[in-house]
Amino acid sequence: MGALDEHRLQSRAWYSAPIHDFLTADQNAVLGELVRRCEFVVLPSQRDTWIAQIEILRTELVGISGFLFLEFNIPRMGRRVDAVLLIDSVIVLIEFKVGESAFNTAAIDQVWDYALDLKNFHEASHAATIIPVLVATESPLSAPLQLRADADGVYHPVCVNCGGIGAVLNAARQLREGGVTHGADWAQAPYHPTPTIIEAARALYADHSVENISRSDASARNLRVTSRRVESLVDEARAKNRKTICFVTGVPGAGKTLVGLNTATRRRDRNQPTHAVFLSGNGPLVAVLREALTRDEFGRRRLQGERVRKSKIGESVKAFVQNVHHFRDDALSTDNPPFEHVVIFDEAQRAWNLQQTANFMRQKKGRAGFSQSEPEFLISFMDRHADWAVVVCLVGGGQEINRGEAGIDSWLEAINTSFPHWHLYISSRLTDSEYAAGHALERVGRNANAHLDDDLHLSVSMRSFRAENVSAFVKAVLDCEIEQARRTLAQIRNRYPLVMTRDLNVAKCWVREQARGSERFGLVASSKALRLKPHAVDIRVSVDPVHWFLNGKEDTRSSFYLEDAATEFQVQGLELDWACVTWDADLRFTAEGWSYHDFRGKNWCRISKPDNRTYLLNAYRVLLTRARQGMVLFVPEGEPSDPTRSPDYYDPTFDYLSGLGIPVLK
Repeated sequence: MGALDEHRLQSRAWYSAPIHDFLTADQNAVLGELVRRCEFVVLPSQRDTWIAQIEILRTELVGISGFLFLEFNIPRMGRRVDAVLLIDSVIVLIEFKVGESAFNTAAIDQVWDYALDLKNFHEASHAATIIPVLVATESPLSAPLQLRADADGVYHPVCVNCGGIGAVLNAARQLREGGVTHGADWAQAPYHPTPTIIEAARALYADHSVENISRSDASARNLRVTSRRVESLVDEARAKNRKTICFVTGVPGAGKTLVGLNTATRRRDRNQPTHAVFLSGNGPLVAVLREALTRDEFGRRRLQGERVRKSKIGESVKAFVQNVHHFRDDALSTDNPPFEHVVIFDEAQRAWNLQQTANFMRQKKGRAGFSQSEPEFLISFMDRHADWAVVVCLVGGGQEINRGEAGIDSWLEAINTSFPHWHLYISSRLTDSEYAAGHALERVGRNANAHLDDDLHLSVSMRSFRAENVSAFVKAVLDCEIEQARRTLAQIRNRYPLVMTRDLNVAKCWVREQARGSERFGLVASSKALRLKPHAVDIRVSVDPVHWFLNGKEDTRSSFYLEDAATEFQVQGLELDWACVTWDADLRFTAEGWSYHDFRGKNWCRISKPDNRTYLLNAYRVLLTRARQGMVLFVPEGEPSDPTRSPDYYDPTFDYLSGLGIPVLK
């Protein structure tokens, strides 16, 4: 084995060896290797846990041939599996709970998640049989072994005590199919994760690189290319003492936010000259990211033996991820430049236009006659730096969902009129109509400091690792491009389950049945879906996105309960594994295309303003692109006796969607 291969193998696991070598090795040598490779201070409790695990394995593995890995890395989750056994083509994952007698749900989901992660993202495990095993060392005698596999070859977790491990391994030997996979080859196989934005933020904040937590296959290579290009623009601006603004575009779920978080985390040290801050006007996203990072950092540091307060950690996270409106307000309170030289604006197209900004300044800040749009004012704040500054704008197409959102045109207009000395690096795809850059882009093109850059566009959606064309399908559906929608659906149907129903209970049962481990599912609805109340979906009920996205299955406020529906405002920029998308009469299909409605008082009213129609259509675009693994659409049947829920409002939409080829659940 070459030096490079040896390094890769060791980077995946802290200890690895053929089972025969493990059984004949000195126990202290195995323990010593774990301690040596450990990335944090080894507490006595951790040392004793490893000793217990080694002793158990040395007893249970007698007579078993194969390969053993201890503390095998799962970078997308930021965790390590206690033990991985490779027995021919069967993978057995073992998670130990030393000293415990019960099998709690969180522990079961944990080992199940490990198995699903390998199946979905580890190239050498795609076709393998995978058995996750949870061992509670103090549990009473194990029940008779029952193995249950899903269609993809991932077994449901097996819960045993120490004495039950042997039965699992013997069963694994009976299941083996195909040739033997060499342990080193398996461990070195490419790993192509597609983390959720929350998982990505946690991993990046814990000092993992974007390369470690993102796919590396050819179709997704430009995520790394774009990240490196943004990094180089920051370094170049500092070296040449210039002011630079760059626009990163991408299809929904392509990783624009991931690029921004990567830049911000790599430069979050406030003592460094290139210190960066991640800004978003998306309040729910900011709140969820802050709480997720705080919880994760608190747990990690407590595990390492530190005595820390969660509130103290929260303060440092708060400085790293900020609400763009708070950043803007800081600019109002001083004439000095900001502390940061690098700012990343997520969803830059949602910044306020001149009218919305002026109204806010007059009503909330007592500043009448304010003459700058939010983009112009934010650039002017960064322009106060005497030397250099960088603004990174992450731009999504078709994502404007609220009044007063300027779109990307206001950013370009601000450069044209007020900051022509800034250097522009523009995604070559910003010219696409979906970004609504308008004539401002033409005028920018005449600027000698403007450059089109292919590396600043992310063309492949990574939200849905099962099917990269989901966003294209959604676009075709909303654009009423029937044949294109049918063709795209045919491409995704085998890997991305997409079904529909007219019974909400059937829809809820379907998402519960699809989800495994801690895969998150939830109920989503348009913010104008006011006539779903008969189905116990009331979008007027306040949903706290922190509880909805982060809390567990036991919490009624979490998405898992399928009681509270989150709207486009609460889910934009965030993701679910499985979504139940409800479809009300606010957006109706007709022979002429979509009909747009707002429920006011006791009646539905037509929406006539083009901007408000766009916001509603984009609301459904957001809802339909939240699910990574699959979704079910619920279109009510309506109620003839209720004029606000006439079947005529719902039937054409149902017929249109089912006519595209979406299977209907019985």
